[in-house]
Amino acid sequence: MANTYTLISSSTVGSGGVSSIDFTSIPATYTDLLVKYSLRTDNANIFSLTFLYFNGSQTSYTAAKQLEGTGAAAASSSFATTYLYADDGVGNSSTANTFGNGELYIPNYAGSNNKSTSTDSVGENNATTAYSQLIAGLWGNSAAINRITFSTSGTSLTGSATKFVQYSTVYIYGIKNS
Repeated sequence: MANTYTLISSSTVGSGGVSSIDFTSIPATYTDLLVKYSLRTDNANIFSLTFLYFNGSQTSYTAAKQLEGTGAAAASSSFATTYLYADDGVGNSSTANTFGNGELYIPNYAGSNNKSTSTDSVGENNATTAYSQLIAGLWGNSAAINRITFSTSGTSLTGSATKFVQYSTVYIYGIKNS
């Protein structure tokens, strides 16, 4: 069990928004990483997808399993992708000032094996629909993770015309198990 959490880096989006949030130079001095985020985009939909990339790579994301509940139904799926799917974040048509929240855990991120991930997230509209998701992912790469990029696009590290809006936040914590 972890006994120390150290904030490595954080980002709060300013006015005007950004299409990606990029953390570089993540040190390899911890056992695990914990990433907490609260995101909203200017996408016209109620919910908007958020994507993650490691080390600037758009390859090697070999598998993901997802369990999702909407309050009215539940579903599960498996898929292979070129990114790590983070959540159904909140889009601009959702209730004003609501954000999708999530937590990503990456054990042994600096080890020499492929990297497994687990994500627990919720996209809330404060009206008729909410998405609660559990996602297990695998980055099929043995390199230590030294960069994490949040993007508004599943096809580009730099995002798309959609942006994360002001006050969206991401915090990265290093965990030591000693």
